[in-house]
Order: sequence, then structure tokens, then C-alpha cells
Amino acid sequence: MSWPERKRPQDRGTTPPAAWRERQTSVAPRLHFSIAKSDCRTEREESSMPKQIGYAVVGLGDITQRGVLPAFARAADNSRLVAVVAPDRARAQSVAQEFRAAAYHLDEFRQCLQRDDVNAVYLTAPNSMHCDFAVEAARAGVHVLCEKPMAVMADECRRMIRTTQTNRVKFMMAYRLQFHPAHAKAMELVRSGAIGAAKTITTTFTTRIEDPDDSRLQRRLGGGSVYDLGVSCIHAARTLFGSEPAQVMAMTGRTSRRYGGDVDEGTVGLIRFPDERLAELHTSFGEEPLAILTILGEDGWIRLHNAYLHDVPVALEMMRRAQHEELAFEPTDQFAAELSYFSTCILQDRAPEPSGIEGLQDVRLVEAIYRSARDGRPVTLPRLVRPETVPAAEPDLRKAMLDRRQAG
Repeated sequence: MSWPERKRPQDRGTTPPAAWRERQTSVAPRLHFSIAKSDCRTEREESSMPKQIGYAVVGLGDITQRGVLPAFARAADNSRLVAVVAPDRARAQSVAQEFRAAAYHLDEFRQCLQRDDVNAVYLTAPNSMHCDFAVEAARAGVHVLCEKPMAVMADECRRMIRTTQTNRVKFMMAYRLQFHPAHAKAMELVRSGAIGAAKTITTTFTTRIEDPDDSRLQRRLGGGSVYDLGVSCIHAARTLFGSEPAQVMAMTGRTSRRYGGDVDEGTVGLIRFPDERLAELHTSFGEEPLAILTILGEDGWIRLHNAYLHDVPVALEMMRRAQHEELAFEPTDQFAAELSYFSTCILQDRAPEPSGIEGLQDVRLVEAIYRSARDGRPVTLPRLVRPETVPAAEPDLRKAMLDRRQAG
């Protein structure tokens, strides 16, 4: 299977335009996106809102086939798989037959969007294609659930936000860790002050990729260890600190050419947040798989083992005032909870989170990390306001989705 060529700027590190204004306040008013469909579909769908949201899944990578597609069976209360879209027609047909869905080639994406039973798309295609597919879907009045990262460049993220707003469709980033009970517990502990003021976050996310055809090793497809692995680390740090970074420094080590790729094999980044709080991240495509997140506070620390994985148990360790505690969390279907939540937001006219603004902020950080590594010096970021992450009702809705998946 091969993905079509897409032209991209020579330098990923181009400074994005100052589309976001500097603020002196710490919290911005929340942006709400309307749910209404575009004019070509509104009247038909308002007359008979479906009880299930029909999805077309774009892309058939490993995580899609092992995680996303099977999750529809456990999210069947309000979500169903209608179609799969892929660059290999034979493969699309084979997978579609297994899951009793329709198959479409990439060239038939517009045709797929015109189906009456396709209400949303789940974008799992290579990163460089997220923007084009999201814009196409939004213009057809179809809601968008987008895998991380949101796109390759911040300008693409802004275009995606603008187009979904203009066409009045829902957009949500697929940061599934918000549905993992271990991460929910860690957030609860940090916000309750269990370890005192959180001062430093260190996180490592590494894996091995030896297939030279893997899109994560291809620059033209938006590959790179920070785009693939680091974006989860960045989002975790931003969420736990509840603020936007002020400065980044980074270095890349080695390249993936020995595997046939042309992106960084490993990156180490240091992110400075307001009040001198720090986050250190390490990502790699060529090291023993490891996923650890540690939050260090004035009175203790919290560590998550297997922090970013979806199919293995997660252990949460906490040390506070010389007392050690450990909790174990069995795997839960984060994909099913995510699908149920997004479908509920569509059906109940709620604004889903994480929004496109969250995706944009993370991509800005990825760009700054690569720019710092390229130039060999720190990159200072404009002071940005962090949007409120969730309205008051959203945590209860997410918890309900998670509880339902665990019970099932």
C-alpha cells in the first residue's frame, strides 16, 4: 500500500503567522462550535436525527485495525462503522468485508461522504493528509474525529478549525488518554494537591520501527518521532500543568535512514512553562519500547508505567511524604469510549473536547521543537491563552462513557 505524494514546505520549522493574539489573562473564554450541518444536508438530517452516528474510517494502519475498527462493536449504542477508505482497494474491500462495511478507494472519498448514513469521519490516515480530508469532510457537512497529531503545520490546523466552524460541524482530536482511568486518576491527584505543587514532568515514549515503508518514517507523509510519539507527551504535560509553554529547547539524535526513512530517529526536548515549571520529553523510533510519565511535585511524585499504550495494564505509583502507593489499571477500550463520547456530543449538540484548538497548540509545540533542534538554540513562544479544557458538564459525560466501556 502506498500513499500519494503531497508537496510540503522544505522546512518544517517555518515560524507560523501570529494568528493567536497575546493575552495578559491566564484563561480565555471557551470557544463553542455549532452542531448544525451544512446547508446541503441540514434539512434532511434535522428531520430524522439518527440514533447511531455512522462513521467512515479513513486509513487502515495497524492501530486502526487493532484498535479503532473493533471498537465499533463496543460502541454500538450510538456509533456504527459504515465505510472504510484506503489507498489499496483490495485491502479496503477485505477489511470492509470483515467488519460488514462498504469499501472505498481514496479517489472515491467524496463519493463516500455523499452517503446518507455517513455522519462522521475518523481520520487515521498519514499526518500530512489530515488537513485535506478534514476540510473535504467539513465542506460536505460531515463531522470530524481526527487522530493525533492534528496536522503537520499550524497553518493547516487553523484551516481545519476555520472550515469546521464555517460549515458548522463538530471537530474533535482523538486524544484517547482522556478516557483511561489511570490518566484520570493522575490528573485528579495532581489537581487535588496530593503531591503538592507539580513542578517537573519527565516522560519517555520509545518504540522500534524497522519497516522502511512505514509512514511514520517518511517526511513527505508527516513522519517523525515527535509527530508520532512526542505529541502525546506534549499534550499530557500541557494538560497536567494547565498552562501553555513559554520556551522550548531540543536536540535530535541520529536519523532513521538505516531503516529506510528520512526523519529523526530520536529527539529530546525541554519545555519551560510559566512559573519556571519544566517538562522533559524523550522520543525514539529505534530503542526498546518504553512509555513512562512522571510528575514531580513539592511533596511527592506520581509515575505511570505503560502510560501511552492502549492494550496493556497501566501501573500508577505515588510517593508522598515517604509513603509509597501503587494502583493497577487493566486495559480498557479507550477507542470505544472515545467513539461513544463523540457520537453523544453530535447527538446532544455538545461541544466535544479536546477541540481543534488543543490540536493546534500541540502542533505549534512540535514545530518549535524541530525548529530548536535545527537552529541549535531555544525557541521562545508568544504568550498564549490556554482555552478551558472542558465545560462543567463534560467530565461527567466522559466518565459515563468510560464506565460504560468498563462495564461492558
